[in-house]
Amino acid sequence: MADLLDGLPARAVVTDLDRLESYRRDEAHLCDAGTPAVLVLAQDTAQVQHVMRCATRHGVPVVPQGARSGLSGAANAVDGCIVLSLERMDAILAVEAPDRYAVVQPGVVNAALAAAAAAAGLSYPPDPSSRGWSTLGGNIATNAGGLCCVKYGVTADFVLGLEVVLADGSLLRTGRRTAKGVAGYDLTRLFVGSEGTLGVITEATLALRPAAGAARTLAAVFPTTVSAGAAVAAITAAGCLPSLLEVIDGTTLRAIEDLTPLGTPPDAAVLLLAQCDTGDRAQADLAEIGVLCAASGATDVLEATDAAESALLLEARRLAYPALERLGVAMVEDVAVPRSRLSAFLDGVEQVARRTGLVIGVVGHAGDGNMHPTVVFPRGDAEAAAVAEAAFDEIMQLGLDLGGTITGEHGVGLLKRAWLEREVGPVSMRVQHGLKDLLDPHGLLNPGKVLRSR
Repeated sequence: MADLLDGLPARAVVTDLDRLESYRRDEAHLCDAGTPAVLVLAQDTAQVQHVMRCATRHGVPVVPQGARSGLSGAANAVDGCIVLSLERMDAILAVEAPDRYAVVQPGVVNAALAAAAAAAGLSYPPDPSSRGWSTLGGNIATNAGGLCCVKYGVTADFVLGLEVVLADGSLLRTGRRTAKGVAGYDLTRLFVGSEGTLGVITEATLALRPAAGAARTLAAVFPTTVSAGAAVAAITAAGCLPSLLEVIDGTTLRAIEDLTPLGTPPDAAVLLLAQCDTGDRAQADLAEIGVLCAASGATDVLEATDAAESALLLEARRLAYPALERLGVAMVEDVAVPRSRLSAFLDGVEQVARRTGLVIGVVGHAGDGNMHPTVVFPRGDAEAAAVAEAAFDEIMQLGLDLGGTITGEHGVGLLKRAWLEREVGPVSMRVQHGLKDLLDPHGLLNPGKVLRSR
């Protein structure tokens, strides 16, 4: 502890048990969390380097954290660790409008960068549902997605370069600030999605885009999952490029209706939400999507006439998790499948729900096949919790069987570590362990996350 304090201001080092408790875990409440020995609230890169040098000298594990809004347990403490919080490194260092990039510290909240970009006449598209409180460092560490991924891509598509503190405290700069650049291996992509296991991100250069045009929104109601899946396939095949294409299944719709009546039909199997942000062309672009929905079997297609109606249509998507959480403990999953298998996935999840007797609602990004099944079970019921975990595994396997992946945007963390090898295979695991051993030879950075310790 004396070595750690020697290079840090006293206010940056916290040992109070109550405060340590609040930094033990992220939002994956079913994942184990240990008890940290100390919390460091770093304020600059030099302090992060000092922490890593001390940790290496004394063999102490370090768990980097952002806003702790993750859903996979990647930010959970391990016993005796240093929790390294980056939330105070929250400066937007530059917004360069002519070159369309921003330079930020990891503690900047996603929505804050979006606002700064908008003030410069630009946009930062990645928009996870937690954008109002999740940090960009955490978004990068998990390669976060969001509602707009169907048109704009995920966080990785916007990361031009990084500053990373390695396990031994040395400072690595990756990437560039130019529009193009292919010098050497793409180390930037290596750290995006690495969940704090390879290094600590202390600065990021992020691409910005021109501001989007005015948006228009529609909602389409489908009587079956097959008709909804056909609509998604038709929209994709026609070359339509909505800025948002979201799906809400019947179970979730009924939960939302119980929470806040929105007038959705009680027998609806799927609600599809689409938005186009092409300004003067948005109405025509959306009308084409509406025609495709109707031709695929939608029983009702409602197009918003103004921003207020658009917000009302999107309210259902925002209420999905709160509505399901009212019913019990809500365990959110994150499975991506090919768009052509969307209806098969929804039907498979419904079969799991019937077989287990659990409530399982599905919302997701239909435009890229990233689904979020939410398994709900009664609070305080250990037997039901065990059934829910088994259902979780069934849904993971369903996603893989349909040619999908165990995570589209939430990351592996602790929650899905056991499933990683099943997806990627032994050769990939050997390479990933090799990278971990090279960059973190003593296994101190976020140990036990993503990869099992060997």
